[in-house]
Amino acid sequence: MSEPRLEADVVVVGFGPVGQVATLLLARPGRRVVVLERWPRPYPMPRAVSFDGESGRILAAAGVGDRLAEVAESSRDYVWQNGTGTVLFEVDVSDRGRSGHPDSSAVYQPGLEAALAERAASLPGVTVLRGREVVALDQDAERVRVVTAGPEPLVVEARWLVACDGANSTVRSALDLPVTDFGYFNDWLTCDVTVHDGRVFEPNNLQVCDPARPRTAVSAGPGHRRWEFMRLPDEDPADFGTAESAWRLLGLFGLDPGNATLDRHAVYTFQARFANEWRSGRVLLAGDAAHLMPPFAGQGMCSGLRDAANLAWKLDLVLRGAASQELLDSYTAERRVHVQHAIGMSMNLGRVICQTDPKAAADRDTAMAAAAARSRGAPAEPAVTALTRGVIRKDATGLGGVLGPQGTVTYGGVTGLFDDVVGTGFALLSTLPVDQLLDPARRARLAALGAHSVQVVARGADPLGAARDDDDVYLPLLAAAGAVAALVRPDFYLFGGASDAAGARALVDDLVRHLGSERLSPV
Repeated sequence: MSEPRLEADVVVVGFGPVGQVATLLLARPGRRVVVLERWPRPYPMPRAVSFDGESGRILAAAGVGDRLAEVAESSRDYVWQNGTGTVLFEVDVSDRGRSGHPDSSAVYQPGLEAALAERAASLPGVTVLRGREVVALDQDAERVRVVTAGPEPLVVEARWLVACDGANSTVRSALDLPVTDFGYFNDWLTCDVTVHDGRVFEPNNLQVCDPARPRTAVSAGPGHRRWEFMRLPDEDPADFGTAESAWRLLGLFGLDPGNATLDRHAVYTFQARFANEWRSGRVLLAGDAAHLMPPFAGQGMCSGLRDAANLAWKLDLVLRGAASQELLDSYTAERRVHVQHAIGMSMNLGRVICQTDPKAAADRDTAMAAAAARSRGAPAEPAVTALTRGVIRKDATGLGGVLGPQGTVTYGGVTGLFDDVVGTGFALLSTLPVDQLLDPARRARLAALGAHSVQVVARGADPLGAARDDDDVYLPLLAAAGAVAALVRPDFYLFGGASDAAGARALVDDLVRHLGSERLSPV
């Protein structure tokens, strides 16, 4: 007898946060998604403990925005000290950043995964199969065929496969895709702890750059805390990872079995690498399957969520014939540059934090303390850069590739964040009525993409038929760029801007050319 078979538009391999968000973003417009997860049950302990504002916006777009308050809280503050307590660096995290969410949130990952899984279970186009390990795959010009092990063999056929199966990706290995490895390795002991004595943690997130023992103490979401300790060069790895070692090190923070419970301890080897190509035919890599980085910039899971957001809208357009398959080549081009920046920043921060030479650490402390005094109150360097290639338009406004902001608007009689009130997807933002900028044919092309074409008016103006910029977010952005319009992609990055009506028409035409679809051929 032949093995059971399933068919789907997309098969997602791996159901951690990246696979979950990719699934939800693909299922939202009605795609049939089959998920294959090798483990029969979700991992019960946290790994990632934070996400940034852009990731918060992505999670909201995936349909769990109303659940974030249950599993996440603003990170509040982040302080670096040396071994004697001198402040080397500090930042207060905005509770309402550029993306409409806190610039950094501490998260309890098992709670987040549960919320994402519940959302997936509510969607009729999603089938999640746990305890299904991929043991073989092949592809042709039309489809991908995946064979899984489990209670009985199963074959899944799909038009595309998205591999979110982690650092030891079975899919990446099966395709024999080369990686760039920076040879960066550090062992850190991670301790997830429940504290019972009611203490308040000030600062909420602390990095101790002590050459005698680099260490970290951070929030891991509401009601959860994490401590991490670097293994010193002369320490035995086997002894370092024991519970006795964990309690000895937690004593540096006044923790012991009398006032805390050690929920979990594990040694992680931080690494830095990325796959050279993230697409092989009809197979695409995302998350840890595509890249690994040290945690010091907090961009590991965030980078994976950006992968999912970047890929989902492109795959959707390809699946419905509104874009050519070549659009998917921009996925690697765009995301790899972002990831290279995040990896580089993470390694640089790690080199500062992990310094164990006392003389070099003293020189570092002097330089950082002086820099902190000069820049107190200035925003921290972002871990994410603008897009410089791919599906963007380089024009005089300079908006192409910039991460678009999100503010509060009043639209259709409702006030709220732009994504909640207007919607997600493509959006044309204009200071003028859209029919004054675009002819009916170009407006129809945007409508075929599901785009929202919205005039933005100033705070205090009558928003009838327009979106009122209640937070003064959108009009200042356009004014600073000398633009009358900007086109936002579904992953919230700006495709480009226009300084007049002719530029707005060219903006739409350039987008259609980038998509490469005959159904949306330019004028």
